[in-house]
Amino acid sequence: MSAVLNCNITFIGGGNMAQALIGGLIARGMPTTRITVADPFENVRQLLQEKDVHVTDDNIAAIEKADIVVLAVKPQVLANVLKQLHGLLDGKLVISIVAGAEIATMATLSGTERIVRVMPNTPALVQTGAHGLYATDVVDAKDRELASQVLAATGLTIWVNSEAQIDAVTAVSGSGPAYFFYMMESMIRAGKNLGLDEKVATALTLQTALGAAQMAITSANSPAELRKNVTSPNGTTQAALEVFDRAQISQNIQSALAAAKKRSQELAQELSESSK
Repeated sequence: MSAVLNCNITFIGGGNMAQALIGGLIARGMPTTRITVADPFENVRQLLQEKDVHVTDDNIAAIEKADIVVLAVKPQVLANVLKQLHGLLDGKLVISIVAGAEIATMATLSGTERIVRVMPNTPALVQTGAHGLYATDVVDAKDRELASQVLAATGLTIWVNSEAQIDAVTAVSGSGPAYFFYMMESMIRAGKNLGLDEKVATALTLQTALGAAQMAITSANSPAELRKNVTSPNGTTQAALEVFDRAQISQNIQSALAAAKKRSQELAQELSESSK
């Protein structure tokens, strides 16, 4: 982490994910004097000023002294932002957390290929994110380590071998939190239908989700083995899982993630075409 602490970092866009990364970096010892955020909205800038970082509405001025530039804007404004910064990013590492923005598209718009593409997810807001990273061979090992350190401030970092795999990352972890929220919703509703108070059903569901995740992370056994270990023959767990199997829950999850990956590919194509 020490290398990135000596860098000047500029965030273009100061939304929730940028704020999560900024908070994580500060918590790990990044001097606030090294962080600059450019955002067009005054209320966002005022909120960020409370973290004692530099704020501005001028993208060009914001990147002047930056070693690392983090693109954290909405996809629909990315093209205009990069066109504005075209030719001004030489000597800087660019990290993009913009959904659907392919490196080739960003390189054409910005004039630099020194870009790391990241697919983060929202648990980064509580420092438990899972981030998929990809870069071309233009980005050297030192830059890759810097990018890892920036993202590690809010969670796990995983490098993938091809940009196409970012679409799979999007399907698994990018959209993944919503799948678990959906399961939680269903379990809470079922608990209420079975006679539990909503607060009780919610507390039991959330703690069970947390505990199951922690067991899966810390155990030497796979999730499949852990499931088998708690499924007694002819017991309550088996009765529930048999209902899941009859409803083809596993197959439906496969189909759902395939649909998410396909949509990620479509969004990347749409963004590429709209940026021309």
